[in-house]
Amino acid sequence: MKRSERLVDMTKYLMERPHDLISLPFFAKRYDAAKSSISEDLAILKHTLAANQDGILETVAGAAGGVRYIPFWGMEHAQQYLEDLASRIEDPNRILAGGFVYLSDILGNPQDLDKIGRLIATRYAYSNIDVVMTIETKGIALAQAVARYLNVPFIIARKRSKVTEGATVSVNYISSSLDRVSKMELPTRVLNENSNVLLVDDFMMAGGTLTGMQQLVKEFNSNISGVCVLCEADFDDEKLIEDHLSLIRITCVDSKKNVILAEPGTLISHTNFNHF
Repeated sequence: MKRSERLVDMTKYLMERPHDLISLPFFAKRYDAAKSSISEDLAILKHTLAANQDGILETVAGAAGGVRYIPFWGMEHAQQYLEDLASRIEDPNRILAGGFVYLSDILGNPQDLDKIGRLIATRYAYSNIDVVMTIETKGIALAQAVARYLNVPFIIARKRSKVTEGATVSVNYISSSLDRVSKMELPTRVLNENSNVLLVDDFMMAGGTLTGMQQLVKEFNSNISGVCVLCEADFDDEKLIEDHLSLIRITCVDSKKNVILAEPGTLISHTNFNHF
């Protein structure tokens, strides 16, 4: 196999298995090539990814070592995408009753989901996340996109459990958007004790739903390693949750004036882009 062919196949193989450690002998056998040739190929790939700020190729030394691909976006890519996304969200046709914003077209767009998943995975690339958690239904596609780039499972808290999920653990929480007590459930089989959990959701007003998810994680004696939302309503002063990150901050929704104001959120300022 020519080097150009090896590089294409090697890139595809690594990108399909983010965060997985692949040994050099595996590649040497796969391509019937010397380890020195494989090392040179990996050096080319590492340089190209870093130059394009499109990922990190980490090499682990030792007998049990190898190489792993870390999905990681550079600040320039992230800033450009979030500014474009904020501009699209400012479309006044997105205004819904109750101060909500229509996001279903974004959450249903594979290209947007891919970029959003990669961005959130960039922030938590080195946080040792074991599982991504969301609540039905709008956050499901978002959680799946993030989990794909972190290469971990994603789990769904439901407002009403399904018989096919077996025994569940439930908590009551205050739904800030509806100003009433609600319930969410999680199957006992999906989350192990001492797991590091990343909570994601599509939209946050005051954070009542996210506090419910936090309570649920604690019932499993697991750890909350991060909280990230696609959009947060920054015009609501009463926040029930702290230490959360957002991709987009919506500062104004005025249905009378038909105006939405949005800007990039806190995720970029809380992400270390110096890994390249």
